[in-house]
Amino acid sequence: MFISLRFTAVIVLAFFAHSVPIAAQESVGEKIKKIFSTPTPTPTPHKRKKSATAKKESPSPSPSSSPKKKYVSPSPSASPTAKPKKKSSPTPEPSETPTPTPTPTPTPTPTPSPSSTATATPEKGKRGAPNATLSPEAISGFENYPPKVQQLLNSALELTTRNLDYKYGSADPDNGGMDCSGFVYFVLKQNGVDGVPRDSSEQYVWLRRAGKFEPVVSQKEDSFEFDNLKPGDLLFWTGTYAIQRDPPITHAMIYLGREKKTGARVMVGASDGRTYQSQQRFGVSVFDFKMPRADKGEVEDGKVRPRFVGYAHIPGLRE
Repeated sequence: MFISLRFTAVIVLAFFAHSVPIAAQESVGEKIKKIFSTPTPTPTPHKRKKSATAKKESPSPSPSSSPKKKYVSPSPSASPTAKPKKKSSPTPEPSETPTPTPTPTPTPTPTPSPSSTATATPEKGKRGAPNATLSPEAISGFENYPPKVQQLLNSALELTTRNLDYKYGSADPDNGGMDCSGFVYFVLKQNGVDGVPRDSSEQYVWLRRAGKFEPVVSQKEDSFEFDNLKPGDLLFWTGTYAIQRDPPITHAMIYLGREKKTGARVMVGASDGRTYQSQQRFGVSVFDFKMPRADKGEVEDGKVRPRFVGYAHIPGLRE
């Protein structure tokens, strides 16, 4: 009995001793597992969090630096540039205003034009004296001329105020000049005269055939051959330049009448060197109507001398 109790006690103690280390082993294993399991996840999330924060912090300085650049760049560029632009704009305005003011003030140039005699302003590089013009009031008896004659002469005198040069082959003032027959052609066509030829020789033939031509053989200005000379008539010359032409008419002009101031005969047209008031002029102008000197031949020193051949009445101008 005593032995059986002792045996059971030994068995119980052996069982208890065997179970305790197992539980102890299990508890130690669990603790080790917990120790090894807990540290392993903790560093990784902490490192990830730090790396995440580091990554999150890395872009933060970039926007912080960028706004600094943005704030620096516009502030100096906008403020100083806008101000000088405003200051520069008003400065040209006062400079522009005085420039147009002097131009209208000296323009009262038409005041000398109504005077008896006037000369157009000369152009740079132009030969001879400036073109000359006359007002109708400066011509003796102009107010008694027939209306058609007055109209024709007014349009001819108006051309003398344009500073037109002598331009061979031109019959249009828009070209800057005209030749003698081109001037006659333009004025007559402008005043409704029909059938006007372009060339001076053809103009001579045109009037000869119409029975309107008056020949002049004398070289004297007071010859009876000028008794029928009237304002508005065409004047014809030969020998003003060398040319093979039949008939050899080389120059034509329009007779104005006599100037009030001097009483001398005057004419209007385009010339390459005729004179007015003893000054040689080149272009569309008023000229003195004078006969060539009697002691000069038609050909002298191998040069052809001009000779006046006569005048002609324009058809329909006085009818």
